[in-house]
Amino acid sequence: MTKYDWGKEVAPGITSIAVPGHTPGHTAFAIASGGSKVLIQSDVTNIPEFFLRNPDWHVVFDVDPSAAQETRHKFYDMAAAEKATVVGFHFAFPSIGHIEKDGTKYRLIPVAWNPVL
Repeated sequence: MTKYDWGKEVAPGITSIAVPGHTPGHTAFAIASGGSKVLIQSDVTNIPEFFLRNPDWHVVFDVDPSAAQETRHKFYDMAAAEKATVVGFHFAFPSIGHIEKDGTKYRLIPVAWNPVL
């Protein structure tokens, strides 16, 4: 096992992103190739229908609720500004889409499922 720092490339094209609050050391990843980028958000939010629309809500699984709330805003502001593709562990199928900012809230715009990458 090799420890890595947040904000650093952990392998060619894969950069770790600090997303504290849900669990200690919680990390997301940006995977970039050419001009494309995918954000693997891990557990920044659980149920997007609730927590993207209400990013200031807390869930019992967030070890540090204040940090989790701050992380949701920071991460989704970044995803929306970059128009990055986001993959969410707890998102409904197809678990991939784009984040759109809606005032102080966000929404997931799912992409059409395609079996070919």
